[in-house]
Amino acid sequence: MSLLVRGSGGAVEVTPESAGWEYVGFEALALGEGEEARRPLEGRECCVVALSGRVAAAAEAGRGQGVASFEFGARGSPFDGLPEAAYLPPGGELVVSAAGGPAEAGLCFAPASRGAEPRVLRVEDAEVRGHGAMERRIHNILMGDGQAERLLVTEVLTPAGHWSSYPPHKHDRDDPPGETLLEETYYHRLRPAHGFGLQRVYSDDGALDESVAFSDGDVVLVPRGYHTVSAPPGYELYYLNVMAGPRREWRIMNDPDHEWLLRTSTTS
Repeated sequence: MSLLVRGSGGAVEVTPESAGWEYVGFEALALGEGEEARRPLEGRECCVVALSGRVAAAAEAGRGQGVASFEFGARGSPFDGLPEAAYLPPGGELVVSAAGGPAEAGLCFAPASRGAEPRVLRVEDAEVRGHGAMERRIHNILMGDGQAERLLVTEVLTPAGHWSSYPPHKHDRDDPPGETLLEETYYHRLRPAHGFGLQRVYSDDGALDESVAFSDGDVVLVPRGYHTVSAPPGYELYYLNVMAGPRREWRIMNDPDHEWLLRTSTTS
């Protein structure tokens, strides 16, 4: 099965069933003004990321607390400014809509029994990682210090001509503190949108070694193995990562052949 899931018309969807794994689900929506989408949240938590425009999200608050309703998002595109998102626990139905004009939303799902408190998530600043042609900007939306049951969500902006998620790293063994098992999706956007990017996913034993050329709005699946991304000259790259596994910890192992590159850098 190909690791590349093509988007169409601003929409793309990955479910655990379609990916052939257990934990991660992702959907991107393009919503017209006043348009809404409804998704069940029985047995799963959700992080709704405002990719562009203003987004409204409502769902049961959990534990008999009634309905939680939030409105968030202010940027014109995924490349413009810090993200805003909302976390919703499992239970009932999620309603997502565009508020005050067209909007794009990323829905990040993972299995959950109780979840955490519903709330708006705002990123206060960016983290810069890497150096030279490995430099990129990280926006940690719902990572280790964020409260959720399984979900880990972050976004990365990579300048044109740079490599990202580099050196290649993996997280496919449940062996903390050295490494944790996390499935992962990469939702890619490009500026200008008619460009392309490259991603490689490969394992130590060579049983998995796939390199794909993705377009704006596509998703690349990372079920296991080392992975890395390249933004060609002339095209900025944005990607939204959704991760989940048996434990909510982001612990990675770098490819030993390329770990020497970390003398003055940190991977993401």
